[in-house]
Amino acid sequence: MKQRTAIIGSGIGGIASAIRLAAKGYAVDVFEQAERPGGKLAERRHGGFRFDTGPSLFTLPELVTELFSLCGKDPENHFGYRPLDSSCKYFWEDGSVINAWSNSHDFAREVEEQTGVSAHRVLSFLNKSRRLYDITHEVFLFNSFNKPSNFLLPAYRKALLHLHELNAFTSMHQKNRAWFGDPRVVQLFDRYATYNGSNPYKTPATLNIIPHLEHNVGAFFPVKGMYSIVQSLTRLAEEMGVTFHFSSKVEQLVMDRKQVNGLKVNGQVIPFHMVVSNADIVNVYKQLLPFRPFPKKQLSLERSTSALIFYWGVNKSFPQLSLHNILFSNDYKKEFHHLFTKGSISSDPTVYIFISARQVPGDAPAGQENWYVMINVPENKGQDWDLLIKEARSSIEEKISRTLGINIRQHIVSESFADPRSIERETGSYNGSLYGLSSNNRLAAFYRHANFKKSMKNLFFTGGSVHPGGGIPLCLASAKIIDKEIKHSKP
Repeated sequence: MKQRTAIIGSGIGGIASAIRLAAKGYAVDVFEQAERPGGKLAERRHGGFRFDTGPSLFTLPELVTELFSLCGKDPENHFGYRPLDSSCKYFWEDGSVINAWSNSHDFAREVEEQTGVSAHRVLSFLNKSRRLYDITHEVFLFNSFNKPSNFLLPAYRKALLHLHELNAFTSMHQKNRAWFGDPRVVQLFDRYATYNGSNPYKTPATLNIIPHLEHNVGAFFPVKGMYSIVQSLTRLAEEMGVTFHFSSKVEQLVMDRKQVNGLKVNGQVIPFHMVVSNADIVNVYKQLLPFRPFPKKQLSLERSTSALIFYWGVNKSFPQLSLHNILFSNDYKKEFHHLFTKGSISSDPTVYIFISARQVPGDAPAGQENWYVMINVPENKGQDWDLLIKEARSSIEEKISRTLGINIRQHIVSESFADPRSIERETGSYNGSLYGLSSNNRLAAFYRHANFKKSMKNLFFTGGSVHPGGGIPLCLASAKIIDKEIKHSKP
């Protein structure tokens, strides 16, 4: 008989874990409190428009396609994606515009033409980013920190030998300012701290590995939109025999001393040989393991930002915009002071606009566009969100109207929104924080909760709130780490 495994949550890390375990021969059941799979990677529709609601940038697509190959299927027959010519278009209040071409040499020339920062300087920075990735990715992304034997691996020895290259004691902003000088280019590269909800004025310059994925490896987009990642992987899981239980809230992990042996779901205790949790780690301890000691670091350190997202149906096309667009704040440091010190929103926030209809025409009616308009906001600590949202909406509209030279409000024909309260309620993210702990500490990577603990046998942790972090690639990497630690099921 196949060993039974339960997955708590159907976020991308949970679905990937289900596929990997099914491929090993386990009987897998996924329990999801929502009505549909995906967690933060979801979709919504209104007014004839379709919106991807969560992560919108797609990098390292091989972490998705290898799941199909693992199951003996040709990825090209099940999941389509294409490379982007430009990963993002950046706008500043002074009228400057930089198109971040996916080809690194084209991007470097663009920066030189628009700012005067030499193309050679940009390419040298991207080569440094590549070097950081080469040194660290096996250690920080694809292996566990809490397994002593891993420190004997060649990748760990390599990282230790080149520790001085990691810039762990310099902030991202300090490094970028020293490297580029021009405040626009500094701001462009400082922005990568927000990819895991962090502050570039605090996060270590080690995170300058992130631009490598976008500019050296490349940015991509699924042919049918971001939610098609979830749809394709869910179908793959079901083909592999995985059973999904929606509207099924897990109430407790059932343990016998130090070993997990089941779940309590909707009042019923169900036995399992093994459990993988894709739930936010704070809520796991608070709600599912209330009898276990809580890891204090998970609450004592700064958490990542949340988001305020407007989903606007716009009755006009704006050719000056791209798939991904950033309208930068005039005072970036002030913006992050509001986010992490004041717990509020700057009057001039950086605005991100994502228009999936640029790649998926059916996402909006002809001649119209579906705008995902996002700003970073602090985690939910009981602020007056109704007031903050009203003020932020006004600031966002004014910024977009200034940049495009048009009153955007008169073109919004359909609207919904998400804020830290709804994100927490709908996805189980503690305080609405999107990525768990921030990286606003040089040791932040080591403070993230491990993917497994010796004190709790047969229990594993995946997803954005644990090692190695949030975002699609890292959530998929967490599932891969677990896969390494679990043996094949015995028939």
